[in-house]
Amino acid sequence: MVFEYHNGMQVPYEATGRSSQKLRTRQALTAAARALLARGASPSVADAANEAGISRTTAYRYFPNQRALLLAAHPEIEAKSLLDDGAPDDPEQRLEAVMREFTRITLDWEPQLRTQLRLSLEPDAEQPVLRAGRAIGWIEDALRPLRDTHPDLDPHQLAVAIRSATGIEALVWLTDVAGLSRSGAAAVMRRSARALLRDALRPDRTPPTPVARPGG
Repeated sequence: MVFEYHNGMQVPYEATGRSSQKLRTRQALTAAARALLARGASPSVADAANEAGISRTTAYRYFPNQRALLLAAHPEIEAKSLLDDGAPDDPEQRLEAVMREFTRITLDWEPQLRTQLRLSLEPDAEQPVLRAGRAIGWIEDALRPLRDTHPDLDPHQLAVAIRSATGIEALVWLTDVAGLSRSGAAAVMRRSARALLRDALRPDRTPPTPVARPGG
């Protein structure tokens, strides 16, 4: 983040004057970076500035380096749930609906997500939004009816297991290592999710060791 000094105090550049215009400039640079990522590039700040028709000097006031730009280009998906208001009560149907949308998001944003995954694996890296566990919440929402029908089952623990077999990490392995097409990889991830749910609901299944929640 770039700072300026006002009355002897350090203030973020984007918080000083003409905030609406600065927001539009930032959004334009971010959109340009996403467009370049979608075309297979690894854009620098200068690349994003050229794409957006903004001077490089101005661009560097918003993003001092490539890493800051790429972190900002992460998909902005703020939805708390991927289910419609009329979602069924059946956990398997709910999970299938969530997984279809989750895999669609993963495929649509694959270039950006791959970049964020690479950044998150760098030593001492600032963790981008990718690592916030948002998808676990979406999956847990799909499994919500299990709290009433299967009180001995921990939906969060099951959601963690399902997330471990899906998302950008699984897509990268299935396509780059296993050689599947993207549609084939998406189908495998959805099947894995269904299989994990069905296994968890087996009456003869031994409860697994609890998974610790972040910070707990």
